[in-house]
Amino acid sequence: MFASNSLFRTIVQESQRLERNGTFTITPVRVKYTFLNLEQTKKDYPEIYAKYGEDFALNGILFDSITAPTPNTKSKNLDYYIFAKPLFPNFRQVPLVNEIAYVITLPSVNLQDPSFINLNDQEFYYFLPINLWNSVHNNALPNPLDTTTKTPSEQKSIQQIEAGSKIKVTDGVNDIDLGETFEEQADIKNLQPFEGDVIFEGRWGQSFRFGSTVTGSNGLPYLGNQWSDKTLLGNQGDPILIIRNGQHNDGKEAWKPILEDINKDPASIYMGSTQKIPLTPAASSYESYYYPPTNPKEYSGNQLILNSGRVVLNSNNDHILLSSNKSVNLNAVESVNIDTKDFIISSNTLLGGKDATEALLKGNTTIGILNEVIDNIQTLSDTLQTLISQPAGTNFATLAANAGAVSRNLTSLKNELTNKTLSTKSFTI
Repeated sequence: MFASNSLFRTIVQESQRLERNGTFTITPVRVKYTFLNLEQTKKDYPEIYAKYGEDFALNGILFDSITAPTPNTKSKNLDYYIFAKPLFPNFRQVPLVNEIAYVITLPSVNLQDPSFINLNDQEFYYFLPINLWNSVHNNALPNPLDTTTKTPSEQKSIQQIEAGSKIKVTDGVNDIDLGETFEEQADIKNLQPFEGDVIFEGRWGQSFRFGSTVTGSNGLPYLGNQWSDKTLLGNQGDPILIIRNGQHNDGKEAWKPILEDINKDPASIYMGSTQKIPLTPAASSYESYYYPPTNPKEYSGNQLILNSGRVVLNSNNDHILLSSNKSVNLNAVESVNIDTKDFIISSNTLLGGKDATEALLKGNTTIGILNEVIDNIQTLSDTLQTLISQPAGTNFATLAANAGAVSRNLTSLKNELTNKTLSTKSFTI
């Protein structure tokens, strides 16, 4: 199962001896291969793919000794390296090639095989990579004795690296092998921590901060963080959760830590309790309100803020429900567009703005009253067309009767037009 390297044989034997005594060994190793693209592994290294369980090797690594690395002439042969599985089943951070991880020897699945009776049989399991350079991006440390890939950038001192000097040069030389697809970005910075914070950071500027209000002695935000101002509603230690995907360029040196910026980071979710988050909204016109809501950058209290270049809410099976104790505001610089089969509004009062005073007409009622007006006028018109000339001074009895009826009907319809056709709920300007 393991390579022929005598050092690793010693590690295994010592691990078994210590396990019998109730202890286990933890050993730092250098990662040489990662089992991520198993189809590529199967194509390039079919024997290695089969040796370590085919698809069951997913997330595994092959490692080399730090103190007794594989000779240069054999370094390309994966048979000289040892396999380790991730220790934790539900959390994975597969190290990069040339990062230093630490492995532990623990019981093997062979313990359940009746044909393989060895209660001391063990396998290697790896932990997270070691934080050599204190960098969330990568912590690679190539073999200093490997002259086949030695380049000037690999010869950089710790002082140079700490001063922000890139480990990877741009002269076309593949100086540090970090894997098949990983490309170093020297401008990825660590988050600035505060007392009590629990922080999880990805390699590309993603982060979770389980933080709190942190102020200095003057009550102002400590180290300039955006969410701490004790002069508002909150107190020291009030909780906040910040989720960030990608980091902005703060213009400072590459080795300086960075703080979240809700207006500059590519995408953020803030869950505050009492904090005021200085979000600059894309649109903040509240002219439709008698009593407008507090501007987002001025509000302090428990709130959830999502901010990104684009936000999409999609329900592919059921409803999207927006519910508010006060109002739901749609605010846009250009327009609010609604494209749907049916547009239904149920409201006690529907206004076209806080200054809207003109009641809208009820369509069917208005049409009915106007039709009656037309019918009355039509009746009078028909009578006028059938009149026959009479001697001078004689009253047109038929015309007088019809005219009186039309007059009375029009007076009644005029009242109905005022009282029945105007909406009491929908208004416009």
